Amino acid sequence: MGAVTSTAPSPGSPDSSLLDLAPVIPVVIVNDVADAVPMARALVAGGLPAIEVTFRTPAAADAIRAIADEVPDAVVGAGTVLTPEQVETAVAAGSRFLVTPGWTDRLLGALDASGLPYLPGVSTTSEVVALLERGVEEMKFFPAEAAGGTAYLKALASPLPRARFCPTGGVNASNALGYLSLPNVGCVGGTWMLPTDALEAGDWARVESLAREAAALRR
Repeated sequence: MGAVTSTAPSPGSPDSSLLDLAPVIPVVIVNDVADAVPMARALVAGGLPAIEVTFRTPAAADAIRAIADEVPDAVVGAGTVLTPEQVETAVAAGSRFLVTPGWTDRLLGALDASGLPYLPGVSTTSEVVALLERGVEEMKFFPAEAAGGTAYLKALASPLPRARFCPTGGVNASNALGYLSLPNVGCVGGTWMLPTDALEAGDWARVESLAREAAALRR
């Protein structure tokens, strides 16, 4: 089996890896579908085109569909994907990538069959080795801080140089650069550019400003 990397079309480079589109992938929980499009537009305007909409609310699939239809510069994907059925729902809604917090053989089979790039979640060395054995080289490291943070990922870099990660879970504006400085980290996932009070107020200018700051976090 050849190496599987998470390539997703981007506005600037059709062959870019998902991990290379931006230093941060916003992890979005959408409660009201009406917020999806203005939120996505603010994130894209701030320089964060890859947007992960998580399957944590009933609005997720409709939010993905709305962003896919109305924000052409966004690379919208589905997160917290737990079942093959959710894979099918995400694909039908227009997702361009898939993210899981962990994986099983059944779920990985559905991810492969979807034809979309994906980031399966890992938190142990054995999980990383198992995915490398299957040809999967790009993964989500979750929950990043609780699972060992930058020290853990740094320890993996030498024995497992083919593995690249998007750490998510406890990653914020204060520690993101520490992750991004590691050679085996392509980007990080986080929510800090989407503060609850800004979302509740529909303050998309603030979201755009915070997204711009996050997009500037280059190693």
